[in-house]
Amino acid sequence: MNEIVVSRDLSHDPARVWARYTDHEGWSSWAGLGRVRLVRRGAPERDGEGAVRAFSLSPGLREEVVTFERERLMQYRVTRGPLPIDRHLGEVLFEPRGGGVGITWRVSFRALAPGLGGVMERGLSALFARVLGALDRDLARR
Repeated sequence: MNEIVVSRDLSHDPARVWARYTDHEGWSSWAGLGRVRLVRRGAPERDGEGAVRAFSLSPGLREEVVTFERERLMQYRVTRGPLPIDRHLGEVLFEPRGGGVGITWRVSFRALAPGLGGVMERGLSALFARVLGALDRDLARR
C-alpha cells in the first residue's frame, strides 16, 4: 500500500474552513483543478455521505464521500478513475488549533502498475499541498 500525508495549519475559523473545503462544486473557483461538479448529492447533507464529485481535469475520475463528521472528518474513496489503482481511501482531518485549524490530508491506495506508486505519491503530495495553499489564500480573500 502507498500512503500520502500532507498537513497544513490555517489561521481561519474552523467552521469556515470546513464549509469551504467540503463545498465540492465550490472547488471550481479556488482549487486550481478546473470545474468540479457534484454527480450525486449526499444525504442528509448535499456534500456529505454518498456525495459523488467529478473533476474536469481528470475525465472519468469519481470520488464518493464515505464519512462526513461535521467540522472534524471527511473520508472519500475513488470509485472510478483513469489511473490503475485500487483500495483508494482519502481522509481529511480537521483539528482546532488556537483560533485556527490544522488539516491533515491522508490518502492510501494500491498501485496496480509497477513503479507507479512512488510517482503518484510524489505527484499527489505536491498537488494536495498546492490545494491546501489555495484554500488558505481563498479564505484570506473572503
